[in-house]
Amino acid sequence: MPNFTPQDIEYMARAIKLAQRGHYTTSPNPRVGCVIVNNGQIVGEGYHEKAGTPHAEVHALRKAGELAKGATAYVTLEPCSHFGRTPPCSQALIDREVAKVVIADVDPNPKVAGKGIAMLQAAGIETEIGLLREEAATLNQGFLYLMRNKRPFVRCKLAASLDGKTAMASGESKWITGAEARQEVQRLRAQSCAVITGADTVLIDNAKLNVRYQELGELTQTYKEEALRQPVRVVIDGQQRITPELAMFDEHSPVILLRSTVENSQDWPHFVTQVAIETQDGKIDLAKALEYLGKQGYNDVLIEAGQHLAGAFIEQDLVNELVLFQAPKLMGSDSRSLCAMPDVTSLSRAKSLSISDITMVGSDIKITASFKENK
Repeated sequence: MPNFTPQDIEYMARAIKLAQRGHYTTSPNPRVGCVIVNNGQIVGEGYHEKAGTPHAEVHALRKAGELAKGATAYVTLEPCSHFGRTPPCSQALIDREVAKVVIADVDPNPKVAGKGIAMLQAAGIETEIGLLREEAATLNQGFLYLMRNKRPFVRCKLAASLDGKTAMASGESKWITGAEARQEVQRLRAQSCAVITGADTVLIDNAKLNVRYQELGELTQTYKEEALRQPVRVVIDGQQRITPELAMFDEHSPVILLRSTVENSQDWPHFVTQVAIETQDGKIDLAKALEYLGKQGYNDVLIEAGQHLAGAFIEQDLVNELVLFQAPKLMGSDSRSLCAMPDVTSLSRAKSLSISDITMVGSDIKITASFKENK
């Protein structure tokens, strides 16, 4: 590990802070920040704003101008080495004669994976790797997870009363949690590549599952509505029950229907894609569904579903993180439970979690936890 100075740490921390500005806009691309320093002064900085637009290094180099020559660039992720929708950033740094590049972490994307660093070194540019690696990794949890595991990072959102109930026996559930918690859910949607739900949720709640800009609170002061993209809405519909007249299709943003077979008898809107997924015991194979989404590049997905589908994902160990909102209500034993996991018949099979955060959101409790492997 190189001996990084306090100044190095300061500049990389600044690059990480810049990258965070892309939290709601860069998906599915990684969030990256870059700071260029010449003679102890920041002469250029930038972050990746949106997929298909210039990368962080390009923005920083443009601002640095001639002062990029002989400077040090601090980048939160290895500069790319290939032509995608934009030219390779490693070559841009070489062309501008940067003297040194400090990189938080290597890009696990097979198209890069050390090639960007090799390009810089071959051009005589000094490189140092590993500064604030863990902090930088938190920027791109989904991107890094997909590259290493070939399936998305899966976050499951649940809302319940203090006694773990999600709806009355009649199905009534609006609203268990308060307005602030619902606003937080809008933010979870906005940061996700895709939102997964089941046919029951769409049919019973007539849900749209879109990001409602007016409900994003203070985010509207930072991001214009056109800067935020709608997550792809993914419906698990193994029984072919979803039809085009539902409210979901009033919102003209992409929908993927994961079904046992593709049927063309309905007149679907142009933004709807049907995909046939393998079944298991008559139900959509959820692992195969995630595998499909990963191949499409969706790296950070949010499950918003009823107790059966959410429980199935959890029971099959397909969820990485649980976000649970608990309202200060008691709904009684006859109400519907948090998640159905019929095969969890003993404590030894219970799903164990590690709680990373507990905060108050309005009058509700927000618990964030990751799942532990059953031993």
